[in-house]
Amino acid sequence: MAVLVLTEKPSVAQAIAAALGIKGKKDGYIEGDGYIISWCVGHLVELANADCYDARYSKWTKGDLPILPAPWKFTVSPGTKKQFGIIKSLMERSDVSELIEATDAGREGELIFRLVYQEAGCKKPFKRLWISSMEDSAIRAGFENLIPGEKYDVLYEAALCRAKADWLVGINGTRLFSTIYRGPTMNVGRVMTPTLAMIVEREKAITEFQKEKFYVLELDCGSFKAAGRKFSGKTEAEKARKSCFGRAVTVKSVSRQEKTEKPPKLYDLTTLQREANRLYGYTAQQTLDYVQSLYEKKLATYPRTDSRYLTKDMAAGLPGLCGSISGVFPFMEKFSGAVDALQVVDDSRVSDHHAVIPTKEISRDKVSGLPTGERNVLSMISVRLLCAVCPEKFVYADTAATLICGTEEFTAKGRVELAEGWKALERAFLKTLKEKQKREAAVPLPNLEEGKGAGVKEICLREGATSAPSRFTEDSLLSAMENADAEGFARIEDAEHKGLGTPATRAGIIEKLVRCGFAERNKKQLIPTKRGMELIKVLPDKVKSAKLTAEWEAALKEVERGECSAENFMNDITDMVRELVKEYENVEPDANFFGDAREEIGKCPRCGRPVYEGKKNFYCSGYKGNPACGFVLWKENPYFKSKRKELTKAVAKAFLKDGKAGMKGLYSEKKGKTYDATIVMEDTGEKYVKFKLEFPQKKQPKEKME
Repeated sequence: MAVLVLTEKPSVAQAIAAALGIKGKKDGYIEGDGYIISWCVGHLVELANADCYDARYSKWTKGDLPILPAPWKFTVSPGTKKQFGIIKSLMERSDVSELIEATDAGREGELIFRLVYQEAGCKKPFKRLWISSMEDSAIRAGFENLIPGEKYDVLYEAALCRAKADWLVGINGTRLFSTIYRGPTMNVGRVMTPTLAMIVEREKAITEFQKEKFYVLELDCGSFKAAGRKFSGKTEAEKARKSCFGRAVTVKSVSRQEKTEKPPKLYDLTTLQREANRLYGYTAQQTLDYVQSLYEKKLATYPRTDSRYLTKDMAAGLPGLCGSISGVFPFMEKFSGAVDALQVVDDSRVSDHHAVIPTKEISRDKVSGLPTGERNVLSMISVRLLCAVCPEKFVYADTAATLICGTEEFTAKGRVELAEGWKALERAFLKTLKEKQKREAAVPLPNLEEGKGAGVKEICLREGATSAPSRFTEDSLLSAMENADAEGFARIEDAEHKGLGTPATRAGIIEKLVRCGFAERNKKQLIPTKRGMELIKVLPDKVKSAKLTAEWEAALKEVERGECSAENFMNDITDMVRELVKEYENVEPDANFFGDAREEIGKCPRCGRPVYEGKKNFYCSGYKGNPACGFVLWKENPYFKSKRKELTKAVAKAFLKDGKAGMKGLYSEKKGKTYDATIVMEDTGEKYVKFKLEFPQKKQPKEKME
């Protein structure tokens, strides 16, 4: 008899086969020693489109809403029918007695397996492989401790609820507002729309911001400066300054407080994405792709985690792991070898998966061969682990002094470092970055005594102005999503909160906003487009409410824990969709709301006419001309898909302007690695535009002079 193991990707199937010593490669699976290992290639089975329920839904009509499937239908993805057929036939083999579910250990992985299992009509028993590392030892240990599949029934229910809720809100909301405000497609999403609303609200706050000047008195005491109160008017401030002329400066009070800064926590996915954006400018999706690749290469643990702690059973192995890591990166020479595992261990704060850490497979040879993005992310994960377990605290003393000059009071602050501790490791890492991080040097105050005088060189008047709110970066937006409101990034990170989306889905939401043309990137900043701002302007609060969507996410977690029924959750979503459609049933379509909302992406390289963005492509406006121009760039482009990238508006603009676009994190199917390169557009006038890769030339060594 044989056991069928089903994974999410071919690379994971190969890793499991290698760990179990299985080498019999077949068409779509690997077989040997009583195991058959196959793979799903992502979502093989998906929720069916609306027109699968009724052919009339192929046209968008307001009168057909709401569309509420009962029962729900599923379809096999067109591009993966062959692999689904292989898996189904393997499930039906008479010698297959049971299955092992080895898809990613999380909500999405559970959904992928269960839908394939059900669509294939399989009734055979299955067990769950639940691991957080792709190391051979972890895989073998997982196979020795398989978990009954029914234990994860509630996880599947939560995953299916999430998918159905997204379908209901997306299909009905998008069709409702697109048919009312005729023009560009008004994509509505359960998580995407509230996220866009936060970006739009921030932009509105920036636009409406009125700068206000202020004035601050300042004592220049030579070796230090002391700041006085803030004035809104210059006249009043100048009067106060003059009142200080000729007056002695006396030290009213001096206080010194010694403080200890604990090491940082380990990374969960969101904090890793935020830091990678801040330090390297990587998008959330790029960071997820890099750490996912590291996981599949057995160099990092499972990435889609919301925990920043490890479990007790991992404590014993930490000293050895940290010792291995410290020998890989040169900047880790300051690691003393001391490890306090208790600082990162807490079973109560680990649910499905522990924090992201490197594995013991790490070595100099393996790291040196990694693409730049993966190497950078691995170095971040590694140094964070060493800092987090370092028993040596960062200790400093803050001194605050209050000085009196006439009737005005001034404050001076100073700091002296007493022990660098874990900061030495962090600073050594930060020095390796191309873009150096700004670090304000600790400036100590001189010895000041209460009741004694202080010498003053000058009494200054410093002019300042209030600052507008900052635009979102992916760092701050991820934090805002995590905290479920636009000001969330300013909150204390440890506070309990309900979030928009999950660590696994937030990157995809941001990418979809950019892909759909509702937001665009300007370096690290995320800025709403005109189309995005118009969409939020017309949508009701119930659709764009971060609070409501965050409550749904919390309810999904309750379903996942078995504390709330899937039926109750879906009833709430269905009721909301019904109410939304009813609210707009008497609203007449407005074809003039957007006017000509088409945005010119660039000039056509063939005829010079404007290129516009469509639902599925970027097309030349001369497609109906005489002669007609057939230039088009398709968004669902096989070339980009093979490299796990998308032909976004920003990329299309670069092609039309420069004929090429630099891209990071391109995927090589042959080598299973990511790399950076320039994609060059080759338009030969044929039906489909072609592309090629261009790599920077390596610098030639200079010839030595004789």
